[in-house]
Amino acid sequence: MNPDIETVRLLDLMPASGRMRTKIISKPEQSRVVMAPQPLPWWPDRPIYINFDLWRYLSEPQRDLLLLRSVCWVNTINLLKPTWNHLFALAGVIGGGVEYSQGDAIGMIVGGGLAMVALSRLWRRPNTTASEIDADLAALKIAGRRGYPEAVAAEHLLGAIEQVASIEGGRGLNLTELLRCQNLKTIAGLSNVAVPTDLRMS
Repeated sequence: MNPDIETVRLLDLMPASGRMRTKIISKPEQSRVVMAPQPLPWWPDRPIYINFDLWRYLSEPQRDLLLLRSVCWVNTINLLKPTWNHLFALAGVIGGGVEYSQGDAIGMIVGGGLAMVALSRLWRRPNTTASEIDADLAALKIAGRRGYPEAVAAEHLLGAIEQVASIEGGRGLNLTELLRCQNLKTIAGLSNVAVPTDLRMS
């Protein structure tokens, strides 16, 4: 597989909004098939690293869906979007600062602790099951505009997740991946068992 030719094909596959910010970078030394690091707010671009030596073991539809899914994930992350966690973090910082100025060590620790918990939850938010499944659904929607019926696209993405695990040393799927696979099986019509809402939102 020629990485340059495949990169051009993948860029053409992307939605215009993703093409403007996403960079596909060949990284043959990585052990992962595709890796999209969680972008930080000040990053101008959203890099997606691909090991094309491993990438070629996926079928073209699997590559398409895996790429679209990665693009959707990195471009929907917005750590600066206001949430309750931002409010708690701000309250913790302000409260800790006030208690520090008054010499109250316990109050300072409580305020700092609240801020740290809130910031930790903000950092983990893009990796929740809900965020991961939302990225899958967004990828299926874009794939629909590229000629893939939803059920077919779901089956290809399901196959890609399972194939990637096999390529990467036969590792097992983690809980989030298992839930994603079950959700995709339901969409593809391969299962009647939907992912429970409480697990999906975890």
